[in-house]
Amino acid sequence: MMGFEWLRPAAVFGSLLYALIGVVVFWVCFVIIDKLTPYDLWAEIVEKRNTALAIVVGAMCIAIGLIVSAAVHG
Repeated sequence: MMGFEWLRPAAVFGSLLYALIGVVVFWVCFVIIDKLTPYDLWAEIVEKRNTALAIVVGAMCIAIGLIVSAAVHG
């Protein structure tokens, strides 16, 4: 039964809690960056089809995700 330690309720709850915290921190960071830019990122990407901005925002999302995952992992 050594391989099923991750199925304990405490481990599952902890994983879900850290995942939720990570998503919330990621969302807050994205909203802050959206507010710091002089235009609406979503409208610029979707309505005006700004591919360059979409690539920059995608890279930013990857970077924020890596930072959040490193912070959560320890």
